[in-house]
Amino acid sequence: MIPQEIIRRKRNGEELGAADIKSFIGALAAGQLSEGQIGAFAMAVWFKGMSRAEIVALTLAMADSGDRLQWVDIDRPIADKHSTGGVGDNVSLMLAPIAAACGLAVPMISGRGLGHTGGTLDKLESIPGYTITPDADLFRRVVKEAGCAIIGQTGALAPADGRLYAVRDVTATVDSIPLITASILSKKLAAGLQTLVLDVKVGNGAFMADRVQAEILAHSLVEVANGAGVKTSALITDMNEPLADCAGNAVEMRNCLNFLAGRKTGTRLETVVLAFAAEMLVKSGIAVSSDEGESMARQALSSGRAAEVFARMVSMLGGPADLVENPEKYLARAPVEKPVRASRSGWLAACDARGIGVSVIDLGGGRRHPADQIDHRVGFSALLPLGTRVTAGEPIALVHAADDAAAEGAAAALAVHYRIGEEEPELTPVIAGLI
Repeated sequence: MIPQEIIRRKRNGEELGAADIKSFIGALAAGQLSEGQIGAFAMAVWFKGMSRAEIVALTLAMADSGDRLQWVDIDRPIADKHSTGGVGDNVSLMLAPIAAACGLAVPMISGRGLGHTGGTLDKLESIPGYTITPDADLFRRVVKEAGCAIIGQTGALAPADGRLYAVRDVTATVDSIPLITASILSKKLAAGLQTLVLDVKVGNGAFMADRVQAEILAHSLVEVANGAGVKTSALITDMNEPLADCAGNAVEMRNCLNFLAGRKTGTRLETVVLAFAAEMLVKSGIAVSSDEGESMARQALSSGRAAEVFARMVSMLGGPADLVENPEKYLARAPVEKPVRASRSGWLAACDARGIGVSVIDLGGGRRHPADQIDHRVGFSALLPLGTRVTAGEPIALVHAADDAAAEGAAAALAVHYRIGEEEPELTPVIAGLI
């Protein structure tokens, strides 16, 4: 295999065979390619695209570049969910224990924040002692005994993806649909899944701001995953405002615990969580319809079984056993809390969700560089949803900051991110479609 020949052919728009792709990815995983060659390959794919067969071959090659998990000793369906990323999107934290309480095994491999979007792992690290990179034996045991485990990608799972992604991140090739598809699905295939449900975000707070592009990505993910042997569907969901009423790390963990305790009913977040739970249960054959799946999910919440699963998972992965009962004992609070007040009376008509995510980073709740340390305490809470009628001076959010200057700056920025109109806005449905 001559790497530059494969790069040349893709640069010229030729379709690569599965053997060529497998050889190239094998060399990448073995450290035999330079960053220049990896970057050139990624850029060639960005410009020329890939056929569906090529994307399947790339996905399988990256999944096979490391270990593949086996779940032979678990008699539950193996299922998972993945989101393309958003602001205030903490669905995974509640969805995994709900699905597990309904009879699924959920080995959820999640990521850190990317750009303006929050990361599930960063949120979990606000829990003292929680281990996001357990060894394989502990990971298996937690999935078997608790029903779910939310952890980070280890070096043994799809290592080729890790190296390719690092180069994509610095070569402006992150937003390539073939590369996004292979990156997401290679890790899921390596996790040994039987079924997968995808959350493809669309809106100003998503990586795909355009509905057409979001649908193209959703179709690519669904078709490639099914082509690789994993029963998969996707929901397209709205990201024109934060999904939860908060954005940050510890603040979103509190939101998760409030949700599991039944204190977030009637919200956009609840609609999305229950829809994904229902889809996971139907795809896995536990429920015969979405209505039955949603009913099962609601029962898992109201009975307290989902909260019990979450508590057991946290405890088995090194966190406090009484986190669910005593969250304020463990989740650190920022020293300064400042309300953000409406500049005028009217309706909350629109917001810049991406700007809110960036403001969390400005507070210290996200990274500008990979090595940056996160302040898990900071962020926003009590965010009022769009369509709310407000009066001038009324709080529309609460800033959590490390000091007064940061709080003042974040409050001023957040106020700018919301538009207050004179007429009640027509709201976008939170679930835009199923693929």
